Amino acid sequence: MDKANKADKKDTMKQMTGRTSQIERATKETDISVRLNLDGAGAAKVSTGIGFFDHMLEGFARHGLFDLECNVKGDLQVDGHHTVEDTGIVLGQAIAEALGDKKGICRYGSCILPMDDALVLCSLDLCGRPYLNFDCTFPTQRVGELETELVREFFYAVSYSAGMNIHVKMLDGINSHHMIEAAFKAFAKALDRATRYDERITDVLSTKGTLA
Repeated sequence: MDKANKADKKDTMKQMTGRTSQIERATKETDISVRLNLDGAGAAKVSTGIGFFDHMLEGFARHGLFDLECNVKGDLQVDGHHTVEDTGIVLGQAIAEALGDKKGICRYGSCILPMDDALVLCSLDLCGRPYLNFDCTFPTQRVGELETELVREFFYAVSYSAGMNIHVKMLDGINSHHMIEAAFKAFAKALDRATRYDERITDVLSTKGTLA
């Protein structure tokens, strides 16, 4: 291996161990702090005030092998909408910042994930252009303290703040808890695959030379 290749490999290893971010966002509706390590081990410390939402974010971290700290204070006396949507905004910003210039990453990731009765497809592209196709209908209006219609709002917010194309399609399912949890886990697995490095990719994976 020549010196140039050794230097490139060394720089890549630095990226792999240093893809972290910290984002804070405060409005009249929410006060949110997120710390993210894309190259973590699945550790999570989450507090949003919505128990089932905490459980989903913890599952996202664990199954994507991301380290995540997420502290949210929202206007839950109104409802959960601002808390869930704004958490998606900040998490998306954290993902984008941690990814940096996206050089060497696989860019695309997909996962078909089963959870008991539920089967969900998640496919995504870290292209820099936001788009969400969310084809999921849940049989109940609420799981715990989380309104099921807010699941789409979360993924929409992540997509637009991260500049990410996300498709989530529920292939089967009868239990809302299982269906939502499968969606978060599939998203985590797809994102993990998309953010991995491939040594064959020397720049960004694009014929345009940029992911934006």
